[in-house]
Amino acid sequence: MPSKADELEDRLIDFAVRIIRLADSLPDSPAGKHISRQLLRSGTSPAPNYAEARGAESNADFIHKLKIALKELNETCVWLRMASRAELIKTSLIESLTDENQQLCRIINSSIRTAKTPFNDK
Repeated sequence: MPSKADELEDRLIDFAVRIIRLADSLPDSPAGKHISRQLLRSGTSPAPNYAEARGAESNADFIHKLKIALKELNETCVWLRMASRAELIKTSLIESLTDENQQLCRIINSSIRTAKTPFNDK
């Protein structure tokens, strides 16, 4: 049975694949190309950053890499909203992607909070 960390990494990879497909579907206009490139950069970054966090050399390094993944997810959310508002893609097509983005943000936020909690050895 895969660990929770393995499951989260798989979800982040699946999210990146969905972003890649979405970026490929954006119009071939200057705005479409720009948002596509930004989505590709920010939306595919959380998975490898999380993988790096899993191999972190210290708790501080782990937290730092998780924060990078979270920042990239937050940026991706803004690009998705922008593409929707600019009517470059139908809102209905990105609703589940936006929902997954928010769920991933909550999970990573929770991991950061847990990692920051000092352990009491009583």
